[in-house]
Formats: sequence, structure tokens, C-alpha cells
Amino acid sequence: MNNIKNLGISLLISVLTLLFSTLLLTTCSYFNIMGGNFVKFLKISIPIISLFTGGFYLGKMALKRGWLEGIKLGGAMTVLLLLFNYLALRYHFKMDYLLYIVILFVSSILGSMIGINFKKEKECG
Repeated sequence: MNNIKNLGISLLISVLTLLFSTLLLTTCSYFNIMGGNFVKFLKISIPIISLFTGGFYLGKMALKRGWLEGIKLGGAMTVLLLLFNYLALRYHFKMDYLLYIVILFVSSILGSMIGINFKKEKECG
């Protein structure tokens, strides 16, 4: 039960980070604070950073096998993104989108692998 709770909290952290960063990017773009190329770069990197953050939290809360926790988070987020894109936006399948999904998946795995190494000493022993 604790694993499901941690997965839910890390999904919430990922989604909130994604929403807050997107709101900030939209506001800066609206007031023309950032250039067009930098906005394009941030549109791609914000979800990667968001999943890395969620994976980091999940890895920090995991007891062992951080990579497996990252796979769980990456799989859950991949399913949510695919459902949203195909059902809500009617987005058609493209190979570059598949590559982007794989990058997001790997980002969550790396975040949880790094997060498991940031545990406090008394938690490990």
C-alpha cells in the first residue's frame, strides 16, 4: 500500500511541476520575455524535468530497486500522456512522438535511480 501511495504522490509532484512550469512559460511567452527558440526548447524540456523530479522523489522514498520504481512512474505517466493525446487531442501517431515518450520514460528511470542514492544514512541502516 505504501508503494501505491508513493507512486501517487510522485505522479502528483510530476503533474504539479508540469502545470506550474507550463503556466510560468506561458506567462513569460505572453509578455514576450523569452525568445521563440528558447520557448521551443523549454516546451520540450519541461516534461523531462517534471518526470525526473517525480522519479527523484519516488526513488528517495523507495527501499530498493530505484530503476523499477522509475519504470512504474514512467509507465503510468506514459499511459496518461498517450490517453490524453489520443483521446482528448486526437493526436495521430508519429515516430518523433514515440522517441519523445522514450526520453520521458528514461528521464523518470534516471530520476529514481539518482533519488535512491540521496537517502539519509539512518533510513538505509
